[in-house]
Amino acid sequence: MQNLPLYVHNTNYNLVAMALPAEDARAWIALSLIPGVGGETLRRLLAEFGTPEQIYATPIASLRKIVSADIAGRIADGPDEAQLAPALAWLQQPGNRLISLADADYPQALLQIPDPPPLLYAKGCTELLNVPALAIVGSRNATPQGDKTAEEFARALSDSGYCIVSGMALGIDGSAHRGALQGRASTIAVVGTGLDIVYPARHRQLAHQISEQGVLVSEFPLGTPSMAQNFPRRNRIISGLSRGCLVVEAHLQSGSLITARLAAEQGREVFAIPGSIHSPVSKGCHLLIKQGAKLVESIHDILEELGEAAPAVQAAETDAKEAADPLLKHMGYDPVGMDTLIERSGLTSESLSAMLLMLELEGKVASLPGGRYQRIG
Repeated sequence: MQNLPLYVHNTNYNLVAMALPAEDARAWIALSLIPGVGGETLRRLLAEFGTPEQIYATPIASLRKIVSADIAGRIADGPDEAQLAPALAWLQQPGNRLISLADADYPQALLQIPDPPPLLYAKGCTELLNVPALAIVGSRNATPQGDKTAEEFARALSDSGYCIVSGMALGIDGSAHRGALQGRASTIAVVGTGLDIVYPARHRQLAHQISEQGVLVSEFPLGTPSMAQNFPRRNRIISGLSRGCLVVEAHLQSGSLITARLAAEQGREVFAIPGSIHSPVSKGCHLLIKQGAKLVESIHDILEELGEAAPAVQAAETDAKEAADPLLKHMGYDPVGMDTLIERSGLTSESLSAMLLMLELEGKVASLPGGRYQRIG
């Protein structure tokens, strides 16, 4: 293997980045758009031949030692200008950026994982990609309590200096981003589509807010639609950017468990918030705890594990809330029906309905399908 001025290659296929001139983006994009040139293939080409420009200048016979004859032929044909045009136009828009393994500000945390993406499309404050970060992930079908928990943890961790990383999915991901945007360290959204596509569509406003106050990131070329196989690949970047991964709610088949597994394999801390033994969205978290994830009840548990000073905890807060609203004590934290509440509280149906409505308007209780209610917070 020849000496390479831009890269240091080790047994984990990690590439240590140095400066890359902005005008070289064209060659990087062109290579990444060739069918069959995924991350591993591109890293092998870079390690063997150097820069993308040097790869394009390499004789086809030498290329065929590394890649198939079809891929070698496509490289020898040179960049496809028609394919390149949309990405080059996108890069001219304010806030849009391409970050390659050769950039000095490539996320250093990703250089520690076995398969760092050679190319990242980014929109927003790219400086956030190199600040201390923590992933928060969970169920797309979150409970009201889960959404509130994710938002509150994200806001508190953001105020503690951790940029919150998640996948902009419905449920816990979206709540985590919203909470982080309220804190001082903001948020990173790693998406499984091209950055010219917002998925899910109902998060269009959230995506706009993240691009203004945080950063959107994708390894997938522009125009890449939502495809199931892309989201597990996206998850390794979520965990890779982070010092730890907190799972708030998760079914046993949840993609969040994939993110947690990847985090553990990458040497990151794994945290999980326990829930009701009757709730299907708690079973994934309980499984993680059985497997060694740290059980989390407050931000203190996370900061302590990461070696940070924990903020003061006001232990009397819950008791004060229950004293102000005695019905909350009768509710507990599991979803509960009207008949059970009548039995516990001794209230009439009319009085109970009025109190529940007031608590719901105050944001302390959420109504669930089947005539059940759940305490929030």
